[in-house]
Amino acid sequence: MEVVAAAAKPKAKKHIHLFYCSECEELALKIAASSDAIELQSINWRSFDDGFPNLFINKAHDIRGQHVAFLASFSSPAVIFEQISVIFALPKLFIASFTLVLPFFPTGSFERVEEEGDVATAFTLARILSMIPKSRGGPTSVVIYDIHALQERFYFGDDVLPCFETGIPLLLQRLRQLPEAENITIAFPDDGAWKRFHKLLQHFPMIVCNKVREGDKRIVRIKEGNPEGRHVVIVDDLVQSGGTLRECQKVLASHGAAKVSAYVTHAVFPKQSYERFMTSNSAGPGDQFAYFWITDSCPHTVKAIGQRPPFEVLSLASSIADALQI
Repeated sequence: MEVVAAAAKPKAKKHIHLFYCSECEELALKIAASSDAIELQSINWRSFDDGFPNLFINKAHDIRGQHVAFLASFSSPAVIFEQISVIFALPKLFIASFTLVLPFFPTGSFERVEEEGDVATAFTLARILSMIPKSRGGPTSVVIYDIHALQERFYFGDDVLPCFETGIPLLLQRLRQLPEAENITIAFPDDGAWKRFHKLLQHFPMIVCNKVREGDKRIVRIKEGNPEGRHVVIVDDLVQSGGTLRECQKVLASHGAAKVSAYVTHAVFPKQSYERFMTSNSAGPGDQFAYFWITDSCPHTVKAIGQRPPFEVLSLASSIADALQI
């Protein structure tokens, strides 16, 4: 008698109630639009006259026994306290599980103590998040994209479960759409970026740059690889002023790169430093980036830049929706 194996049923998706901070509203809407398993919820973000937060979680009773997530943006110290207050309150509302989505871990580049007196604020923020109360389902999951150094996973305590995701698949998808997809070379601005990303991009030819000291100046040089005739894409986790990316672009162009583009997951750009990359502000074709890809992990920057050339925004929305099902 022949036994026919029953087909495995697809795993049912968790229904997620997603709360979000004010500046993440656009990203939250995109996340909800990308999955029918995500339902947006709201918080009244108000302040007392003295400036301290006066917060209210709407429909708090309705989320009992439900899977809940919060989409955060710690874009400045001024907004962290009000969001931490909500993050600490949600797990106590008798929910089934709690996930914090913090696309950009803002103190990630301050992870080292190089001399006595330095304060590693990456460790401080990780300790704060490690104290999030448990929900009925257990420890909180913390989803972070392209944290500056992978060893920072060890800064988190055992009472949370850090889940480190990456925006690189978004870049790969976009590169496949380019007419010159077969002529792409990946460049890294330093050894740290190479260590961080090279295993995710190993099917591309690679270039590694570094900084060398000449007198009082630090000059960007090509350490290995050949950009001649190639569309070179510089890859890093974040950009601040963009000085290093600019210097890399110049040295790659001077060594014969046909085009130079850039990708960063986190476009911080303090003091509107993105202006120096605008096509309209460039000195000429040799001074331009063909494309500058960023994600929407830093909502203030995305709002300021829009889609002005050479910038293109690759949204994390679908990736976050998938991460919420882990």
